[in-house]
Amino acid sequence: MRVALFLTCVNDTLYPDTGRAVVRLLTRLGVDVDFPAAQTCCGQAHYNTGYRHEAEPLARHFAEVFREYEAIVTPSGSCGAMVRELYPRMGERARAEGRGGALAATVAPVVPKTYELTEFLVDVLGVTDVGAYYPHTVTYHPTCHGLRSLGLGDRPLKLLRAVKGLELVELPGAEECCGFGGTFAVKNADVSAAMGTDKVRNAESTGAEVLCAADNSCLMHIGGTMSRLRVGMRPVHIAEILANTEEGAAV
Repeated sequence: MRVALFLTCVNDTLYPDTGRAVVRLLTRLGVDVDFPAAQTCCGQAHYNTGYRHEAEPLARHFAEVFREYEAIVTPSGSCGAMVRELYPRMGERARAEGRGGALAATVAPVVPKTYELTEFLVDVLGVTDVGAYYPHTVTYHPTCHGLRSLGLGDRPLKLLRAVKGLELVELPGAEECCGFGGTFAVKNADVSAAMGTDKVRNAESTGAEVLCAADNSCLMHIGGTMSRLRVGMRPVHIAEILANTEEGAAV
């Protein structure tokens, strides 16, 4: 199977260790992972800010870069949802505006083969025990795009429960948004900060050492809130937990 890593802008710029973790993890599971150097932004930031037409060239470019791969794996529920949920919508809007079906036809091949990491592990590779070791107490925050757009369900939890040494504790109010929401955090800063505080206080109440999620954009917001509140927890992407082994990287 030809598999490509779609790293995303946030990870490439701020959290490259997450991308390295995905490669280590998939390689350990026997997957040959390619990283197409021509990949750029998926267009989510443009689309969500109201620049729908400006997002279209990025969608076309994404489709061209990843077209030949059998699976496209991303450690970001929000960017995965952009491809799976909003690319088809963009294509249909272009058709409805009388601009033809070219965009819809261009993006159609990549939509069904784009997977968030935990989806790929559980649904495509058929594994929940990836041989990971992580001797910490962890609570899991299901991010909005993963929860509501992609319907990840309990896939991340199944993977975490199988990690040796990991104690998983339930997060109160887990399905409540952390308050990031991309540009929502900029346009509604006070509300965003209050939501982030609620999320962090709920996480703190679990007594866990680590708050885990499958999207670094949300973890960035939560981690910033933790820092300001001086909470002794660490935000960690699920890929970095699953990539860790007893013989491998430090925990």
